[in-house]
Amino acid sequence: MGRGTNEAAKLPNEQIIQGDCIEAMNALPEKSVDLIFADPPYNLQLGGELTRPDQSKVDAVDDDWDKFESFATYDKFTREWLKASKRVLKDTGAIWVIGSYHNIFRVGSSLQDLGFWIMNDVIWRKSNPMPNFRGTRFTNAHETMIWATRDENQKKYTFNYDAMKSLNDDLQMRSDWVLPICTGGERLKDGEGDKAHPTQKPEALLHRILLATTNAGDTVLDPFFGTGTTGAVAKKLGRKFIGIERETKYIKAAKARIAKVLPSSAEDLQVTTSKKAEVRVPFGSIVERGLIEPGTILTDPMRRHAARVRADGSLVCRDATGSIHKIGAHVQGLDACNGWTYWHFKTDGKLKPIDILRQKVRAEMGSA
Repeated sequence: MGRGTNEAAKLPNEQIIQGDCIEAMNALPEKSVDLIFADPPYNLQLGGELTRPDQSKVDAVDDDWDKFESFATYDKFTREWLKASKRVLKDTGAIWVIGSYHNIFRVGSSLQDLGFWIMNDVIWRKSNPMPNFRGTRFTNAHETMIWATRDENQKKYTFNYDAMKSLNDDLQMRSDWVLPICTGGERLKDGEGDKAHPTQKPEALLHRILLATTNAGDTVLDPFFGTGTTGAVAKKLGRKFIGIERETKYIKAAKARIAKVLPSSAEDLQVTTSKKAEVRVPFGSIVERGLIEPGTILTDPMRRHAARVRADGSLVCRDATGSIHKIGAHVQGLDACNGWTYWHFKTDGKLKPIDILRQKVRAEMGSA
């Protein structure tokens, strides 16, 4: 059994660890986590209560966990939890950090100082932001997320580009995301009907992040777990999660929430992948496996052109020999041709593209 398997067995997957996030991360196996999503304290430094024009109180973030003595204290805390994060990330791992103008620039600086490599800053533009009740500045209608790999020289990391394109109606996904804040039935309430957590993130946000930068079965760590949005979405999408949280009331709410989540089936968790990511299957291997015999006649769908298969996977027509692509282009008088979709063979009395044989081989390779 390899080192990675042993480490995976030691991970407290599907659990919420209560305690200090730095101590808890340092107790986890080194290089054991695929992705970290971090929603750290914003250090809002609010000066007094916020009120609406009618003098009613705004339910803002005034909890002790968001209070720090100074920027220096906050920066020290940030460096420590980021160091612990880097330690537990796999060599192929990455991190997302979300914040507001109060803290995200300081976090970004620490990320770079510690050797993380920033891939994107993504703007979450809120379609329904809370207004600026005092009327003294612009409405804060967005938050910033930083996506970074573990280090600059990292060759491999997960980015499901084609899945993001599919999610966006076949358009390349941009780095500005318009999503609503957490409201309505998704917003968790406590026994008194108040918000269970002041900064609960919408599940749609985590859905996009996890779909983009993890695969089914990956382990996602959230060191500031709160009421468990990361865990709920991870469970739904077939990812494993580890949560770390100090506050008992948040852990209680998170456990109840996650228990209600039904995971999607393995079939439903399949995502669109790039053609480049698919296993290369030469036509010769189709002949080797006996899926097409030497001497088989291939034609185009309209039966205008024909070619004979040879034992080495090449095709021969009336005046040329070559690959399925070369001969496909030759008979049509074109510069290029996708031979997999152009050439057809007869089976069960019907013409079918030879590409179905390639997909059969790929499926066998994937299940091996």
